[in-house]
Amino acid sequence: MIRRDFLKLCSLAGLGFAAPIRWSSLVEAKETDGESAGYGGPYFVVFNASGGWDTTYMMDPKGVEGINRLYQHDEILTEGAHRFAPIAKHVQQGMSNEDFFKKYGKELLTLNGLDFSVNNHTPGARYMATGKLDSLSYPTFPALVAACRGTEAPLAFLTFGNYSATGNLVPMSRVPYLQSLGLLAMADSVGGQPLHPYHDPFVVDRIERTLEQQFEARVSETRLPRVERSQSTLYSAQVNSKALKRVVPFIPKELAKERLSQQADIALASFKAGVCVSANLSIGQFDSHNNNDPDQMKLIPELLAGIDYILRKAEDLKIRDKLIVIMQSEMGRTPNYNNGNGKDHWSIGSVMFIGPGITGNRVIGATDEHQFLVPVDPESLATDKDKGIRVRPEHIHQALREIAHLEDHAFSKQFPLGVASNERLQKFWG
Repeated sequence: MIRRDFLKLCSLAGLGFAAPIRWSSLVEAKETDGESAGYGGPYFVVFNASGGWDTTYMMDPKGVEGINRLYQHDEILTEGAHRFAPIAKHVQQGMSNEDFFKKYGKELLTLNGLDFSVNNHTPGARYMATGKLDSLSYPTFPALVAACRGTEAPLAFLTFGNYSATGNLVPMSRVPYLQSLGLLAMADSVGGQPLHPYHDPFVVDRIERTLEQQFEARVSETRLPRVERSQSTLYSAQVNSKALKRVVPFIPKELAKERLSQQADIALASFKAGVCVSANLSIGQFDSHNNNDPDQMKLIPELLAGIDYILRKAEDLKIRDKLIVIMQSEMGRTPNYNNGNGKDHWSIGSVMFIGPGITGNRVIGATDEHQFLVPVDPESLATDKDKGIRVRPEHIHQALREIAHLEDHAFSKQFPLGVASNERLQKFWG
């Protein structure tokens, strides 16, 4: 059977298309209708600057005491509430800070002075992705929101790298190339060509009716959990294969040149088709231990261009008003240069957000002139050296769960963040 073969191939490729989360109910899989409109938003995208971005060349400029070499303190620019480093004259490809903050500053929320607590890549990436430093079992935020909101979506959680743990709540889907998405969407056709189906429509209909009848006959049978899971997985694969065809009209005709744009096109087509809830996008090589300035001046514009791309394309697809974008890294760079003109790991950084429900033109938190964080009053969100708290990833994840309306979901309670009520960031989203 072509759909059974399709399921086997997906399994071998590590793709998570069989997505019933609560195995105890086979009926739930049947109630998922492959012809429905699918998941309608909101959609969540996390941009990961993997390796550790230099925030002083972005949203937390210094220009003093040799922290940076490409600008002076009196050259720092502003756009509304935002202060940023002037880098336009150093950009060869991509988007400059000047253009990015001018275009998106009114919508952008920035938090400076985020305490990662560690300065190693693996624990830092895990901490920033999950909000939990001391556990390997916690899901990343995009995996959690996909599990809570999109049990019926065949590509609920898409990931393109970086830390992507799911907490066993939702399948992890990897679709590395736009062509791969087309092949998956048209899995019942030879080479993904709709004019060359494996079976005539009447044969496919008969196969589907037979499978449905078999499914209904087995629902009432007493089965071991493993057999129950297998039956549910197989039936879901049939429905999800059908649902994936909705992606086809939204696959761009031309392949984007930039790596983040390619990832964005796959995510956006899946969002628009209603088969995806969240996506984990990633761009690496930020770990600039040697030649920090040229490396960061190459990668920061590429990152900003990728963010701009997904926001513009989302506008074209008429889903921009449903798209929440998180921009982060697992660490910052030191306030001093090493002997190789590079910067090493620094456990203080920043994070940015844009999307519906987020009041922009705001900057929360700060670092001092030596790039050490300044504590924040969680109630007023003003800096307070004496009575404030050190904002850490769990505080951010608590806020993310709140904007996604997940704080009371059973899955969130299964993975508590341990943020005391008096440390929760009040009105963080404005």
